[in-house]
Amino acid sequence: TGVIRTALHNMDREAREHYSVVIQAKDMAGQVGGLSGSTTVNITLTDVNDNPPRFPQKHYQLYVPESAQVGSAVGKIKANDADTGSNADMKYTIINGDGSGVFSISTDKETREGILSLRKPLNYEKKKSYTLNIEGANTHLDFRFSHLGPFKDVTMLKVIVGDVDEPPLFTMPSYGMEVYENAKIGTTVGTVTAHDPDAANSLVRYFIDHNTEEDRYFTIDASTGTIKTAKIFDREETPWYNITVAASEIDNPRLVSHVPVGIRILDVNDNPPELARDYDTVVCENTKPGQVIQTITATDKDNSANGARFHFSLDEGLSLNPNFTLRNNEDNTASILTKQRRYSRTAQDIYYLPVLISDGGVPPLSSSSTLTIRVCACERDGRVRTCHAEAFLSSAGLSTGALIAILLCVVILLAIVVLFITLRRSKKEPLIISEEDVRENVVTYDDEGGGEEDTEAFDITALRNPSAAEELKYRRDVRPEVKPLSRHHPSSSLDSIDVQEFIKQRLAEADLDPSVPPYDSLQTYAYEGHRSEAGSISSLDSATTHSDQDYNYLGDWGPEFKKLAELYGEIESERTT
Repeated sequence: TGVIRTALHNMDREAREHYSVVIQAKDMAGQVGGLSGSTTVNITLTDVNDNPPRFPQKHYQLYVPESAQVGSAVGKIKANDADTGSNADMKYTIINGDGSGVFSISTDKETREGILSLRKPLNYEKKKSYTLNIEGANTHLDFRFSHLGPFKDVTMLKVIVGDVDEPPLFTMPSYGMEVYENAKIGTTVGTVTAHDPDAANSLVRYFIDHNTEEDRYFTIDASTGTIKTAKIFDREETPWYNITVAASEIDNPRLVSHVPVGIRILDVNDNPPELARDYDTVVCENTKPGQVIQTITATDKDNSANGARFHFSLDEGLSLNPNFTLRNNEDNTASILTKQRRYSRTAQDIYYLPVLISDGGVPPLSSSSTLTIRVCACERDGRVRTCHAEAFLSSAGLSTGALIAILLCVVILLAIVVLFITLRRSKKEPLIISEEDVRENVVTYDDEGGGEEDTEAFDITALRNPSAAEELKYRRDVRPEVKPLSRHHPSSSLDSIDVQEFIKQRLAEADLDPSVPPYDSLQTYAYEGHRSEAGSISSLDSATTHSDQDYNYLGDWGPEFKKLAELYGEIESERTT
């Protein structure tokens, strides 16, 4: 076998990490003529923690402005370690110095750097520099190499605080003030104070941020910071005001600081007491003297220091009340008592009792309220049965049931009258035409005629064309005379007729002719159009012409045409006579 051993003592990985060794193997014990083979062996030295960390410098200097935020990182520092991996891990600590309470340091595991952070705010005017002793030490030690020295190093860091132009600083983080609600405009409420923390100590100007309507109730002196009232207050409406006061340097107005100011409005006794609610007081007719019928309380908009104690009494300016009396219970309540043995609704159903209420504020205020007392009929156990509404019914001698019966009869009578008037005004139903009646022209009218036997009450020629109606103009209320008319008319006369003019003529005749039917009747004119050369095949057109047509066949058409057959049979008989 071939064993590879080190040839040097205390090999150093940091000086040389990799080695290449050529190995040759020969047979025949290495004699001449034997065969051989060779190979290359690469050797890598592994790391051990044999190198302590070292800071590149023994003294460092860091500049930090006084405006740096608390908790922010203000600098970095690093100690070098020749080892790798976990052997190079280290931890940074601040071991002493006057800045140990102002700064803190932590270790970045990726970069193995010390991160310096700010724990407290800096103030250049109070302290301009800090000195820190920072130690960097390995976290994984190998005791085989402890003789090589301590595996840590210390350096000194000097932190210089930079001067920054800062905004004004208020003497308090917030202010609380008080003012009475009856204070006059211009009354001083309080003063806020701010100063320039820089060495220049610039003058400060004060103002109020008018972001809300509440801010407009106060003004502030720009030079002194004195807050004064600008309006009249009402504590019952707004008991607190919260405003924001700002301060800026005159030399640098962009640097502004703010402080909240809470102003409490103190109460004064400016609201008289009043009844807590509207009381519905009832007294029974059969009540006894000295009986409590109502307990009243009062309320006051002022706080408990100016009106929590109420005193009740009857108005002394009025004469002695013979019906009721009042008893002050000394617990902010009062009781109303009766003085009579019996009350009558018929004599008086409502009583008004003036009550005087005063508070215990300084100065005391009072108000007068009127209590309305109704007289009611009650059961023996004191339950109210009815009040003054029944008194009027009783005086008339009518009970509730009788009044309901009378009202019901009146309603029924009114319904009958309305129904009768509606039937009188309704019109006669129109003539119903059977769906099976397939005549060419269907006439429906509502004239008051002589019944079914009256066949001459309606002027059927109104439905004919204008030329035919012009030749047959006669009264609708008399029996028409049958006049012979030619069955065909020349087409030239039909073409010359203006339908609109024809209707206007008929309208004028209806308006001027005193012999026409009453003015509430309706005359309808319809134009069917020009006659065809073949002539009309309507049976209605033959009523005014001499025709040899026999209408006896209408009797064979069935019961639906029975009336029509009788009508044409009557006309035919008149012609023969």
